Amino acid sequence: MTAAEKTARADRAGATRDVILATAERLFAEHGVFGVSNRQISEAAGQGNNAAVGYHFGTKTDLVRAIVRRHTDQIEQLRVRMLAELGPEPDVRDWLGVLIRPQAEHLAEIGPPTWFARFSAQLMTDPGLRQIMVEESLTSPSLQQIIDGLRGGLPDLPPPVRRERGDMARLLMVHLLAEYERDLDAGTPVARASWQETAAGLIDALVGLWTAPVTS
Repeated sequence: MTAAEKTARADRAGATRDVILATAERLFAEHGVFGVSNRQISEAAGQGNNAAVGYHFGTKTDLVRAIVRRHTDQIEQLRVRMLAELGPEPDVRDWLGVLIRPQAEHLAEIGPPTWFARFSAQLMTDPGLRQIMVEESLTSPSLQQIIDGLRGGLPDLPPPVRRERGDMARLLMVHLLAEYERDLDAGTPVARASWQETAAGLIDALVGLWTAPVTS
């Protein structure tokens, strides 16, 4: 096989992988990860070989991980850029901005339509899949810097309250973006005109959540 033939073959394989990834992400977002078989993904992706998913990605877990990486690499680049643009004394709102805006900017850039917010919500609510998202997207150095900065800027909260509000914030971040994406896809009325405005509203809500008074 000549070098040109090897390049052409690699290009075809790469294109097939991209089609499978995009198709799987859409089907997982719409029907749930365990509601879709590899055979259904192969057929929807236009692959004559029903084993195409396994051939290119291995297990379903490997496929899910590849979808996550497809997005998180780009989100990480946006996060690093926004971190570099922070002022010398960022406050809670600033830290929440660099936490939330990268994903919103990424979804605005690639869509419409998009499925990653709904796909992420599927992963974060499944005990067996959540660890994939944690390993692939929640352990980057930039994200750790943001989390540390946010923690340092928060009011002095009792540990149980801090944990409780952390859980609230996580649910709000995951599911608000997923609901907005779902409404866009369905063509139903949305509260905000853009991903950027949705991020701004989410940041406002989270500032209020984290700085609200504590009552007994």
